[in-house]
Amino acid sequence: MRPDALPGAAKDQLNLVLSFFPRVDSKASVVLAVDTAMLGYLAAKIPHVRWPASWDTTVPSVAFILIFGSLWHLYRTAFPTLKGGNHSLIYFKEIAVRTESKFIDEFAGLSELDYSKELLGQVWRNSQILTEKFHHLEIAFLFMAVSVVPWTVALVQFAMKSP
Repeated sequence: MRPDALPGAAKDQLNLVLSFFPRVDSKASVVLAVDTAMLGYLAAKIPHVRWPASWDTTVPSVAFILIFGSLWHLYRTAFPTLKGGNHSLIYFKEIAVRTESKFIDEFAGLSELDYSKELLGQVWRNSQILTEKFHHLEIAFLFMAVSVVPWTVALVQFAMKSP
């Protein structure tokens, strides 16, 4: 690659990686909506539970646990680990630890090659964050999908107990 083309290529690569964030977030919104609906419907239909719990509370409990597992991973999707990007002049968390004037001076002092390296470092860090978000979204979806069976069985149990 020609040295003068590097900054443009780095910006394009960063934009490509950033374009995937809305995709994972929109998918997470769908899983959140389904989890919330399943949890709300289950909670609305659950009959009075006596303690100590009996065997017939096992299936609804499994459904609740699986749905909460999905919700936990959705939380991790929404709030991934943001550590990293040490001393970066592009990564927002590293910019925020500097004073305004120090950031401006350091950024203005970057050569074209150093700027390109900063952009590519941001591509790398955002790729890590995106990978974590997709990983947690996948697990959240699996928890949700597996919870459908005990959720359905629990609703059948509740219906059979209703007068």
